[in-house]
Amino acid sequence: MPNIYEIEQYEICITKYRVEASSEAEAIAKLLDGGADALDNSHEYVETAEDFGLPADEHQDLAAELRSLGVPVDEIIPSIRSVEQVE
Repeated sequence: MPNIYEIEQYEICITKYRVEASSEAEAIAKLLDGGADALDNSHEYVETAEDFGLPADEHQDLAAELRSLGVPVDEIIPSIRSVEQVE
Protein backbone atom coordinates (compact mmCIF):
# COMPACT_ATOMS: atom_id res chain seq x y z
CA MET A 1 0.00 0.00 0.00
CA PRO A 2 1.38 3.50 -0.85
CA ASN A 3 2.64 5.78 1.90
CA ILE A 4 1.51 9.36 2.59
CA TYR A 5 4.13 12.13 2.50
CA GLU A 6 4.09 15.81 3.38
CA ILE A 7 6.43 17.90 1.24
CA GLU A 8 7.46 21.51 1.77
CA GLN A 9 8.29 23.29 -1.50
CA TYR A 10 10.00 26.66 -1.84
CA GLU A 11 7.89 29.07 -3.86
CA ILE A 12 8.26 32.69 -4.87
CA CYS A 13 5.25 34.72 -3.83
CA ILE A 14 4.55 38.41 -3.62
CA THR A 15 2.71 40.43 -1.03
CA LYS A 16 1.78 44.07 -1.49
CA TYR A 17 2.45 46.43 1.44
CA ARG A 18 1.43 49.97 2.27
CA VAL A 19 3.75 52.30 4.19
CA GLU A 20 3.95 56.04 4.83
CA ALA A 21 7.35 57.53 3.97
CA SER A 22 8.96 60.60 2.40
CA SER A 23 10.77 58.66 -0.37
CA GLU A 24 10.88 55.28 -2.11
CA ALA A 25 14.11 54.43 -0.25
CA GLU A 26 12.58 55.28 3.12
CA ALA A 27 9.49 53.23 2.26
CA ILE A 28 11.65 50.20 1.43
CA ALA A 29 13.74 50.68 4.58
CA LYS A 30 10.57 50.77 6.69
CA LEU A 31 9.24 47.64 4.98
CA LEU A 32 12.49 45.76 5.62
CA ASP A 33 12.37 46.88 9.25
CA GLY A 34 8.84 45.51 9.68
CA GLY A 35 7.14 48.91 9.55
CA ALA A 36 4.73 48.28 6.66
CA ASP A 37 1.23 46.84 6.61
CA ALA A 38 0.37 43.99 4.24
CA LEU A 39 -2.71 44.63 2.14
CA ASP A 40 -5.49 42.06 2.54
CA ASN A 41 -5.70 39.43 -0.20
CA SER A 42 -2.52 40.67 -1.90
CA HIS A 43 -0.49 37.46 -1.43
CA GLU A 44 0.10 35.96 -4.88
CA TYR A 45 2.03 32.91 -6.14
CA VAL A 46 4.65 33.74 -8.79
CA GLU A 47 6.63 30.55 -9.43
CA THR A 48 8.46 27.61 -7.88
CA ALA A 49 11.83 28.62 -6.40
CA GLU A 50 14.11 26.22 -8.30
CA ASP A 51 17.31 27.83 -6.92
CA PHE A 52 16.60 26.61 -3.37
CA GLY A 53 16.35 23.04 -2.13
CA LEU A 54 17.75 20.15 -0.13
CA PRO A 55 21.53 19.70 -0.45
CA ALA A 56 22.01 16.62 -2.65
CA ASP A 57 25.22 15.62 -0.84
CA GLU A 58 23.30 15.41 2.45
CA HIS A 59 20.48 13.39 0.85
CA GLN A 60 22.45 11.15 -1.51
CA ASP A 61 20.01 8.21 -1.62
CA LEU A 62 17.05 10.46 -2.32
CA ALA A 63 19.00 12.38 -4.98
CA ALA A 64 20.05 9.13 -6.70
CA GLU A 65 16.48 7.81 -6.74
CA LEU A 66 15.19 11.11 -8.12
CA ARG A 67 17.82 11.03 -10.89
CA SER A 68 16.72 7.48 -11.79
CA LEU A 69 13.15 8.84 -12.09
CA GLY A 70 14.33 11.56 -14.49
CA VAL A 71 14.31 14.46 -12.03
CA PRO A 72 17.28 16.79 -12.67
CA VAL A 73 19.38 16.98 -9.48
CA ASP A 74 22.74 18.76 -9.29
CA GLU A 75 23.95 20.32 -6.02
CA ILE A 76 20.40 20.59 -4.70
CA ILE A 77 17.08 18.80 -4.98
CA PRO A 78 15.31 21.74 -6.63
CA SER A 79 12.61 23.60 -4.69
CA ILE A 80 12.23 20.98 -1.93
CA ARG A 81 12.63 22.13 1.68
CA SER A 82 11.57 18.89 3.36
CA VAL A 83 9.81 15.58 2.78
CA GLU A 84 8.38 13.46 5.59
CA GLN A 85 6.36 10.26 5.65
CA VAL A 86 3.29 10.85 7.81
CA GLU A 87 1.45 7.52 7.61
